[in-house]
Amino acid sequence: MEIETKGVAMKQIALALIIVTLLAGASGGFYGFRVAAPNLNPAKAAQASEPSPTALQPNASVFDLPAIVTNLGSPADTWIRLEASFIYDPKITPHPDALGGQISDDILAFLRTISLSQVQGIAGLQNLRLDINERAAIRSNGAVKELVIRSLVIQ
Repeated sequence: MEIETKGVAMKQIALALIIVTLLAGASGGFYGFRVAAPNLNPAKAAQASEPSPTALQPNASVFDLPAIVTNLGSPADTWIRLEASFIYDPKITPHPDALGGQISDDILAFLRTISLSQVQGIAGLQNLRLDINERAAIRSNGAVKELVIRSLVIQ
């Protein structure tokens, strides 16, 4: 009798598991279709292919900053190495070396204040990129068009 009830219980659990899996797959497929659906519009796709305002100008130059290595604010035994470049107009900034040193110092000071949780994941990387771009723009009085992260290692 006990074996018979165990068999029925196992069948019920398996059936419930199958139903839940099908429902999850259906809802995931529906949500995925809703997210992908806006990309099917050709008018929006044409707008997305237009160059952004931060697209490189014909007279833009790139300056590679020296590698920045420091420990994070929290936890203190976590180290970060950031290699970046900035895009600038050589007519506005004829000597980017001095500006590069100031931007490097500013980024170094900023990296010493952040925590590991602030730079984890895609959103953390995006926020870090936005923060250092904003700092570079402020430090250069708008001469830096964009700061590009070439490599980022956190250990």
